[in-house]
Amino acid sequence: MRKITRVAAGILLQPDGQFLMASRPAGKPYAGYWEFPGGKLEAGESALEALKRELQEELGINVTAATPWLCQRFDYPHALVELHFFRVTAWEGAMHSHEGQQFAWQQAGHLQVSPILPANGPILRGLSQPQLLRFTPAGLLDNEALVSQIKQYWAQSDAWFVLREPQLDADSYAALCQQITQLPRPHGGKLIAHGSLELASQLPVDGIHLSATQLMACTSRPRGFDWVGASTHDQQQLAQVQTLGLDYAVLGHVNNTASHPDEPPLGWDEFGCLLKQGWSFPCFAIGGQSVATLPLAQSYGAQGVAVLRAAWQC
Repeated sequence: MRKITRVAAGILLQPDGQFLMASRPAGKPYAGYWEFPGGKLEAGESALEALKRELQEELGINVTAATPWLCQRFDYPHALVELHFFRVTAWEGAMHSHEGQQFAWQQAGHLQVSPILPANGPILRGLSQPQLLRFTPAGLLDNEALVSQIKQYWAQSDAWFVLREPQLDADSYAALCQQITQLPRPHGGKLIAHGSLELASQLPVDGIHLSATQLMACTSRPRGFDWVGASTHDQQQLAQVQTLGLDYAVLGHVNNTASHPDEPPLGWDEFGCLLKQGWSFPCFAIGGQSVATLPLAQSYGAQGVAVLRAAWQC
C-alpha cells in the first residue's frame, strides 16, 4: 500500500459565493495548475491546525472562522493524497503571495482559470450546490400554491427543490413536474425528482433524489441525470453514496420530528461522528432544520440543511 500524504486545504469564501484559487508554484508537481491553497499536515498536527499554519505561510492571513467540509482522496503518479477541505469564512490580514503563486477569485460554474488540479473536480461540483435543499411539502399545498411559491423563489435565487409528492399518481406527478419546468429560472434554480426512477427518467428534471431503499438497491449511479442524491441514515448508506459516486446525501433525522415520532433521532453528536468519517460528497442535515440551524449544521461539517415547506422562509 502506498503511503498516504494528508493535506489540509482551504476554500476561502466571500459573502457573494466567490472562492479563492491559487496556482501551484514552479518546481512543484503540476506547476501552474490551479488548486485551493493549503499544504501537508506536519507530525502531531490536526487538519485545522495545518490549515491555519499553511494559509498564514502561503497567503499571510490568520484564519478566524473555518468549518470542516469534504474529504477527497486522490491517487496522483507522485503521491496518494488525502485532502481535508475546510470552508473558510473569516480571516485577518492582507492577502499576498509568499511563494510566487497567482490568486484568482472564482464563481462556481463560471471558472476563468485552467488547468485545474484533478483532485478538485468533485470539490468544484460541491461548491455548485446550495446551503438549503428545499423539499416540497407532500400534499400540504395544492398544485397552484406550490407552483406559485417555487416561481417566487426562482425569480430571486438559484434555489433547489426536491419534488416530493408521493400522494400523486404517475400522470399527476408528471403533469405537475411539466408545469414547474415551464417556470423561468433566471438564476439557474434546479428541480430534482423524487420517487420512481423510471418515471423521473422521462421527465425534464435536473436530477433524482433516491430514498434510502432505492439507494441500497442500486448497483451503479443512475444514468441520464445531471445530479443524483440520496437519503441516508447511517454509515453503510453513506458508504453506498460514495461507492456509487453520487453528488450529495441527506443525513438524518437529526432532531425529533412530527413525521417520525417513534424513531429516535441521530442527534448532533452522532451526526458529527458520521461526517467525521470523511466523505467526498456534501451532506445536508435533515430533521427539525431551518435557516436558524444552518450555522450549527455547518459547524459539524454539513453542506447545509434540508428543509420542508414550513422552514422555506425562516
